[in-house]
Amino acid sequence: MTSIGTGYDLSVSTYSPDGRVFQVEYAQKAVDNSGTAIGLRVKDGVVLAVEKIKHSRLLVPGSNKRIMTAGRHIGVAAAGWMSDTRHLVKRARDEAHHYHSVYKADIPAKIIAERMGMYVQAYTLYSSVRPFGVSTILACVDTDGPQLYMVEPSGQFTGYRGCAAGKGKQAAKTEIEKLKLEELTVRDAVKEAARIIYAAHDEAKDKLFELELSWICAESGMLHAHVPADVLAEAIQHAERSLDEDDDDDDEMEDEDL
Repeated sequence: MTSIGTGYDLSVSTYSPDGRVFQVEYAQKAVDNSGTAIGLRVKDGVVLAVEKIKHSRLLVPGSNKRIMTAGRHIGVAAAGWMSDTRHLVKRARDEAHHYHSVYKADIPAKIIAERMGMYVQAYTLYSSVRPFGVSTILACVDTDGPQLYMVEPSGQFTGYRGCAAGKGKQAAKTEIEKLKLEELTVRDAVKEAARIIYAAHDEAKDKLFELELSWICAESGMLHAHVPADVLAEAIQHAERSLDEDDDDDDEMEDEDL
């Protein structure tokens, strides 16, 4: 039995005969059309990186950030609609503040990921609302050490060593799987994250983009912060150099084939 073109995508509260919720899948498509976002959990911290597509040369550099702070020890990287991202970040801040006001302690990563997942999933249950068109990557350092979670438009949340979302997620995942994340330091992870974003970037479709990087580590006082300008510049140089080397290797292989 097919559910294509039969109207099962008119309401988020309706299943198709083959068990699909089409509006959730459409929300995932919005994520897949966005710039790539990745998270790396390494031995001494967490690193977030985002490929922020610049649709115009008139945009002010550094504006409209896709990496935000949801709590002193919590960073959020997003792929998808920015309006939905801001709403979810505000919700995460409210959750972190409420937990701290009740328990007088910072909210653990697993709890905020669970609460955000439940909140996002609630928007897939009622016909009067629509799913959030954004995947959020939550980075945190709590009493259990560095933590990394991703909350998807369906409300599913999963803990990761490394994860990716957005249009370049397949290429990014392939590169992340090659890394020995448990052995990397945050300094190394920042360079690798920049390299992966540059490798996943589609130059043919989106020429202009801005790299955003943040970390939670000893250098940031175990607080979420964007990486310093000198570290960012060094990471970009490393990524561009790696990209040039890969292009040279491809050219050499083509010459050998000829």
